Amino acid sequence: MVLQVTNSPFNLEQADLLNRLLPSLTEAQQIWLCGYLSAMSSTNVLAENRPADLQTTSAIVAGVEESNTANSQSGGSREVTILFGSQTGNCQRLAGSLSRKLEEHGFQVTLAAMNKFKPNNLKKVENLLILASTHGEGEPPDNARSFYEFLNSKRAPQLDQLWFSVLSLGDTSYEFFCQTGKDFDRRLEELGGQRLSPRVDCDLDYDEPAGEWIEAVLNSLNARIHVSVSAAGGSTGASISQTTLEQSAYSRTNPFQAEVLANINLNGRGSDRETRHLELSLEGSNLQFEPGDCLGIYPENSPELVDSLIEAMGWKSDELVPVNKQGEERSLRDALLRHYEITVLTKPLIVQAAQLSSNEGLQALLTTGREQELKSYLNGRDLLDLVTEFAPWRGSARDFIAILRKLPARLYSIASSFKANPDEVHLTIRAVRYEAHGRERSGVCSVHCSERVEPGDSLSIYIQHNPNFKLPANPDTPIIMIGPGTGVAPFRAFLEEREELGAEGKTWLFYGDRHFVTDFLYQTDWQRMLKDGVLNRLDVAFSRDTEEKVYVQHRMLERGRELYEWLQEGAHVYICGDEKHMAHDVQSALVTILENEGGLSHDDAVAYLAEMGEQQRFQRDVY
Repeated sequence: MVLQVTNSPFNLEQADLLNRLLPSLTEAQQIWLCGYLSAMSSTNVLAENRPADLQTTSAIVAGVEESNTANSQSGGSREVTILFGSQTGNCQRLAGSLSRKLEEHGFQVTLAAMNKFKPNNLKKVENLLILASTHGEGEPPDNARSFYEFLNSKRAPQLDQLWFSVLSLGDTSYEFFCQTGKDFDRRLEELGGQRLSPRVDCDLDYDEPAGEWIEAVLNSLNARIHVSVSAAGGSTGASISQTTLEQSAYSRTNPFQAEVLANINLNGRGSDRETRHLELSLEGSNLQFEPGDCLGIYPENSPELVDSLIEAMGWKSDELVPVNKQGEERSLRDALLRHYEITVLTKPLIVQAAQLSSNEGLQALLTTGREQELKSYLNGRDLLDLVTEFAPWRGSARDFIAILRKLPARLYSIASSFKANPDEVHLTIRAVRYEAHGRERSGVCSVHCSERVEPGDSLSIYIQHNPNFKLPANPDTPIIMIGPGTGVAPFRAFLEEREELGAEGKTWLFYGDRHFVTDFLYQTDWQRMLKDGVLNRLDVAFSRDTEEKVYVQHRMLERGRELYEWLQEGAHVYICGDEKHMAHDVQSALVTILENEGGLSHDDAVAYLAEMGEQQRFQRDVY
């Protein structure tokens, strides 16, 4: 029977996909697909009535076409290797959830960060699951770099025995969205691997699609060994929050309302910067953290921007609109204020918005060959720019809400030790304000905290554990910390922690900002710690106080001999702050010091630093 819109529940595109696929399936493939769809239905993955239904159906079709799972033989291995590449800990957390779920269903799991896995062992792996975030401009995270380079080198082996699947985490506001995961997926196929299930690319709101990927992977693994999901333990659910049991009831998906205890401007009078020191109460939350962890804040959009957007579109502020897939509704103004992102434009948003506009200019912006022009337009503009520049618009406020992504949390390095400040968490947040395209702009969370949050108010927060930025296990180990501006925040936590522990290891801080008089963040803290011996050395660089700008990397080069001696003594090096400029320059300075003071070639110095990274002696928290 040929499927049509009139004789099936499918739309035209879905029917076309199925009509092309179904005649090509073998009897075994048809049987497998029936069981697969039945299992998916039992876990409610396909039961949600949402716009992504077409994408889900296409993914199932693609999964059958690409992986030919039905051609696998009975008795497939129950051994599964899970490798993660994670900068801030999200992929590591998801990998742990996946590992626990597979073990509950009788699989034998090997779980490892990519830099802890011997690449040559890939030839022995039959089932491989990759979870990878994308960092910077399409780059792999630090703990995935060596594995990524190996896999894309000529040394990578043929993997004809391999079954794999990839989960990618990223941010659609970046040009190279989920590029690392895409690269892993492509390369494993080139090396002969076959997909267990299609790659899933997740935006910032990753919990639900990641949960669905876990379900698809579990179903495919069970199908390979001819074991149904129900026989392995029944429906497992698609929500990551159901698979992750936390000591605290509060998490990323269930944030805690933390009372603001203090909100202080750290910059002196006359500074052109505003940096806020926030102290929040964790009392009653049971939330705990370690130095190096981050705090996520769910902010509010600017009320002025929300009101301007509603006025420009002629909407009604009190109209009820959905704020989640469960159908919960709020007023339009509240939804735009607290639930949806309106300050960032992405290509997927523009593509969907074009369907609500007849403006020829917007349609033309999406034509082939104008990618650079589109990229330029997206930079620094927001939803108000879009709706005013490409009117008229059709559709309701609900139609527009449907194309917006959720307002993501903002992550900030924690600036305090839990041991030193029980039931509190401290943050260092610099207010972002700038002019672009004829309008004043501001950072969503930073200006929310600086202008609209006072002691007694509350913020929606959660703890983001970061296992990749941690103090040495041995408190006697020397540490070197490089953190200009707000990048100094985690090092305040490091030193508070070491003070509480009575650690004997030497400590050295490199700090920089613009002006000594107005921009020396936490100056009295550092002076006290120097006096008490908690901080042994402090080198500062204030770039605007001298005719020639001086930055932290210049101070490092000036102290190259002593810094090299600390490295020889086993010191751990930490960098926190801007990746694009500062972190790159600091890393180059370290390489130069290894060359000049250690007599190494450039390649050997780079390899030395890479080896420090493998040993977790060189760690970065960059953004």
